[in-house]
Amino acid sequence: MVLLHYEFVRHALYAGTIVALLAGIIGYFVVLRRAGFAGHALGHISFAGAAGAGLIGLQPFLGQLLLTVLSALGMGLLGERMYKSDLAIGIVLAFALGCGVLFLHLYTAYAATAMTVLFGNLLAVSSETLCSMLLYSLLALLALAFIARPLLFCSLEPELAQAKGISLRFISTVFMIILAISVTEVSQVVGVLLVFTLLVAPAAAALNCTRTVYSGLIVTVLFAFTIVWFGIFLAFITDWPIPFWISCLSLLSYLGSLLGKRLMQ
Repeated sequence: MVLLHYEFVRHALYAGTIVALLAGIIGYFVVLRRAGFAGHALGHISFAGAAGAGLIGLQPFLGQLLLTVLSALGMGLLGERMYKSDLAIGIVLAFALGCGVLFLHLYTAYAATAMTVLFGNLLAVSSETLCSMLLYSLLALLALAFIARPLLFCSLEPELAQAKGISLRFISTVFMIILAISVTEVSQVVGVLLVFTLLVAPAAAALNCTRTVYSGLIVTVLFAFTIVWFGIFLAFITDWPIPFWISCLSLLSYLGSLLGKRLMQ
């Protein structure tokens, strides 16, 4: 394809592939654990981290990663109570957004970069950013592989897992840190305002089409790949933003899975 002759297009596809793999696998567990709102909150909190980093002269990616990990630690320490604390999480989310607005007010020169943080700019991914995304994604997936079995046990049968001596708080904390890294990665593609799409929609669609964990993970990743790749392709054809197409394809994949589920019943 002619498009592949351009370096920025290749970088967009590489970054999209990395993010689709990470978001697909992590997102499957997010949906299983019903932690979608926590992931959504981390996306908004990362905006404050990026804006604060710009204010003190650091890279936005570093600020996002630092604040989301710290927030994830707090959420993880709540353990299973986190899933009953939507109100508290929502208040923290709103406060983080307020801080982000304040940081932008104090450093108006950062406004253009803030738009990228909010809505993403997949076509501006540099080689350095690509390498850091690959490194953090590998670390996140390795950490997930280490806790995958107890995490699945805790997600499906938390009471039984606790009775077996598994620390729900430890598993929750580690998973939330992994989720924080994933949110920071995904926001590089679709921005923090649309981070919910790749973390939740492919997994939610896959759960409507599959009956086992392994098939669910595979289908989730395939959905994520398809959404990102076609989103990039359609953006070039129409000259419309990539996040718009990713959000549209995410919605269509979920609605299609619901229709398919009803037809099979």
